[in-house]
Amino acid sequence: MKYAYAAVVALILLVAGLYTFNDYSYMEKQADTDSSPIEITPIEHATFVLTWGDTVIYNDPVGGAQALEGHPAADIVLVSDIHGDHLSTSTLAAVVGDAVFIVPEAVREQLPEDLASRATVLRNGEAMTERGLRIEATPMYNLPDAENADRHTKGRGNGYLIERDGYRVLIAGDTAGTPELRAVRDIDVAFIPMNLPFTMSVDEAADAVLDFKPQVVIPYHYRSPDGLADVGQFRALVQAGNADIEVRLLAWY
Repeated sequence: MKYAYAAVVALILLVAGLYTFNDYSYMEKQADTDSSPIEITPIEHATFVLTWGDTVIYNDPVGGAQALEGHPAADIVLVSDIHGDHLSTSTLAAVVGDAVFIVPEAVREQLPEDLASRATVLRNGEAMTERGLRIEATPMYNLPDAENADRHTKGRGNGYLIERDGYRVLIAGDTAGTPELRAVRDIDVAFIPMNLPFTMSVDEAADAVLDFKPQVVIPYHYRSPDGLADVGQFRALVQAGNADIEVRLLAWY
């Protein structure tokens, strides 16, 4: 009887908007569907494995070799920025192997020689094709007039837009709701950060997403010194603004 009562109370709180989504036990482990060509396995924060057909992509691998243990070897490794939650030379030394290794210039400058010699530099707006995937480096930065402007300056780091056969995945990187982010179009899956003071607030992230209208949006990179951003509120804001945008909450933490 007490379990039935607890269920009724939880339902009432949920309807009243008082039962938040900060209990992450309900979150999906992966973001894949029968119609999607990709499978996403979150590792932590900004680190994840993206499997696209027979191609395995590691995004911002940190946490040491053990963080990626049990996952297929990478064909492509992407690094977005110089900060320690994106760049770990020890992790890269363990996982790059024979993979195509793509970085911004600022990252290459911080790599030991053996890794730097392996790296392919892409600057904002540049693109390359590897294993049938077009990979474009996109701008990621804090807005110049914001208090956090110096944390991520324009041109230093990369987001990545990956496309194959018209299917488009955007990894936004550490960015604010910039004009460039708001202007992207025809995105099937978008990874969006939200952790002040480093990137943007939940409200700003939702507002940017409502501008560029991806089919699916996945919050990632949402831990800050004050804890985790309220991704449940993010989902509520996005769905209130456009019910056609699917918000998927994955188990990052």
